[in-house]
Amino acid sequence: MTYVATERPRIGWIGAGRMGYPLASRLLDAGHDVAVYNRTRAKAEPLTGKGATVVDRPEELADRDVVFTMVATSPDLESVTTGAGGVLTASDASPGVLVDSSTVATQVSALVRAAAAKHGTGFLAAPVSGNPKVIEAGELTVAVSGPREVFDAVEPLLRLLGRAVTYVGADEVARLVKIAHNVFLGVVSQSLAEITVLAEKGGVTRSAFLEFLNNSVMGSVFTRYKSPALVHLDFTPTFTNVLLRKDFDLGLAAARELEVPMPVASATAQLVQAAVGAGLTTEDFASLILEQARNSGVTLEPEDVAVDDGLGGRS
Repeated sequence: MTYVATERPRIGWIGAGRMGYPLASRLLDAGHDVAVYNRTRAKAEPLTGKGATVVDRPEELADRDVVFTMVATSPDLESVTTGAGGVLTASDASPGVLVDSSTVATQVSALVRAAAAKHGTGFLAAPVSGNPKVIEAGELTVAVSGPREVFDAVEPLLRLLGRAVTYVGADEVARLVKIAHNVFLGVVSQSLAEITVLAEKGGVTRSAFLEFLNNSVMGSVFTRYKSPALVHLDFTPTFTNVLLRKDFDLGLAAARELEVPMPVASATAQLVQAAVGAGLTTEDFASLILEQARNSGVTLEPEDVAVDDGLGGRS
């Protein structure tokens, strides 16, 4: 069906994990009718307290005006869209617009876009930057690509997800934007681990060094909100080294395809792989500092210091 923008579109949401759950919550908090599918139904059930309907198969969302997907991998996206019982497989209905906010391969995104087009469904690639705490603070950012008229129709919904939505072009270019972003995220994270361990081995506490850094011209929203994890050694996962490795793989594959040398990213990818090989697979990617400390002969201990995360809290 062709989607016509309305004030209260019926929304479907696929994927109620760390990112999908709080994002669906934002749409519910804004008063929208949202039906949710998650592979593990129990994880989505709490959303019923905000008015959501939980369904058992993605295809049950096929009659929705706009369906969002937020899944972990490219095979997951294929599964919930074109796989058995996928949202694009129903015989009697198809969504007006499919908006995918996962970080997936460009080739898979293009395949899903083609499948959506056969059903008359508009498709937007809309990967996001942030984590659950960033979502809660309203600081999420979104890059979007696809037909401009489809973007214009659903932009009001996208703006409910965070503070900034950027239309970056046609087809799959938002995928490249997000992959480039995540490669930079990994490079900055590794560099931050290196200089923080350097300062500590030289006699400076992590909290003091990071406070200075965050108040300098080199500080950023990212270095500030990662500071509590580095100071307290709290690696409750928001994004793991395994997922970061996947994004380096995608980024370096794009670099090969486009003939762009990326020596710094290539070296960092090996360091992320070393962290994964050392067993840092389920922790947050801020745990790169642990492998850096081990290689530097430094034993890190948590510091009992309140740290400003820049998102309205101290921890």
